[in-house]
Amino acid sequence: MTELVIVTALILLNGLFALSELAVVSARRSRLKAMATAGRGGAASAIALADEPGRFLSSVQIGITLIGIVNGAYSGEAFGGQAASALMGVGVPANVAVPLGYGLVIAAITYLSVIVGELVPKSLALRNAERIACAVAPAMTLFSRIAAPVVWLLDSSTRFVFLLMGQSTASENRVTDEEIRALMAEAESAGVIEKGEREMIAGVMRLADRAVIGLMTPRTDVDWIDLAAPDAEIKARLISTPHSRLPVGEGSPDDLIGVVQTRALLAAILDGNPFEVRSHVRKAPIIPDTMDALTVLAVLRETDVPMALIYDEHGNFEGLVTPADVLEAIAGVFRSDFEAGEAYAIEREDGSWLLSGSMPVDEMGDRLGLPLPGQRSYATVAGFLLATLQHLPRTGEHVEAGGWRFEVVDIDGRRIDKVLASRARLTHRPRAG
Repeated sequence: MTELVIVTALILLNGLFALSELAVVSARRSRLKAMATAGRGGAASAIALADEPGRFLSSVQIGITLIGIVNGAYSGEAFGGQAASALMGVGVPANVAVPLGYGLVIAAITYLSVIVGELVPKSLALRNAERIACAVAPAMTLFSRIAAPVVWLLDSSTRFVFLLMGQSTASENRVTDEEIRALMAEAESAGVIEKGEREMIAGVMRLADRAVIGLMTPRTDVDWIDLAAPDAEIKARLISTPHSRLPVGEGSPDDLIGVVQTRALLAAILDGNPFEVRSHVRKAPIIPDTMDALTVLAVLRETDVPMALIYDEHGNFEGLVTPADVLEAIAGVFRSDFEAGEAYAIEREDGSWLLSGSMPVDEMGDRLGLPLPGQRSYATVAGFLLATLQHLPRTGEHVEAGGWRFEVVDIDGRRIDKVLASRARLTHRPRAG
């Protein structure tokens, strides 16, 4: 009976080491830090073990190896003779019963060690890695200190082998965008966050990767006031525009001198004051078209005028950006901003998508699951098609990319206005055109 208790204890101890190994390795560092901040016991020790994976894994390997050796030798000695005697009692010859008895005992112990000492503990560790890591970390820390000389030898030997292979032993704790998106999708499916929350978080991530040209209202869509125009034309523009602020130039958008608040000018007209647009002009920040979105956001926070004018390297006006453009990048375009019947993306019953040419290409990539290059020279769906086709397409022209077929269905002048995206057939791959 005593022998059985000892063997069972050794198997369970092996399970503890296996449980500790997978729990500490699998635990999310961010959650461990949060638990440590909240005062959870063992969290700090678990972080310390994870910071030195070589020493920790060496400690675990020492424990598992010693237990395996002791358990194999002890169980064979304790139960091998009994198994051989039982076999001989049923008529098995002694020269067969002895090795067969020892073999059956070792096979049984190995089976129990794999199930109880490995698979079950590791499955438990995967279910709640952080909580288990906090629970076992103090004991594992104590064991690693007791076995410090052997741990040092194994860890140093491992580092030496890595050095011979030209590899670094430093652990990488980088989290990729794909991992964050997968985590958000998992949280949404589990009901932890709502769909709208996930979409907004995805918008923030897209914002961080965008250049200002991916946010701006392009030059062709900008309403502006030309000081060289007659007063009647300027007043008509002020009355018809839906915008609260308009850039002001002298003869050309490339010669903008600032921004006016339309309400202030209209109030002056209603009060019967002299109509002097220039006196209401306020300077707006001028930024290059290479500036990234987060820097633009910082500029808009600091400026007195919530509008920035964007110019290229040649001094040409490219467009403008406002806080509303930043909000749209995060929360999506509001229906009130669309013209009648228009939207960035409309999913059809057959699973295809009708896309606006002005739709930000990263939003398209998220909706369609289409991988896009990290470094790209375009910011919209229209730019994506131009970069893929390498020429201005005709209506009806199409191209396939990333498992999708993109067909140009409407062109407004020289601008790609509407694109139909549908799943590409696997049976053929037609060329563009």
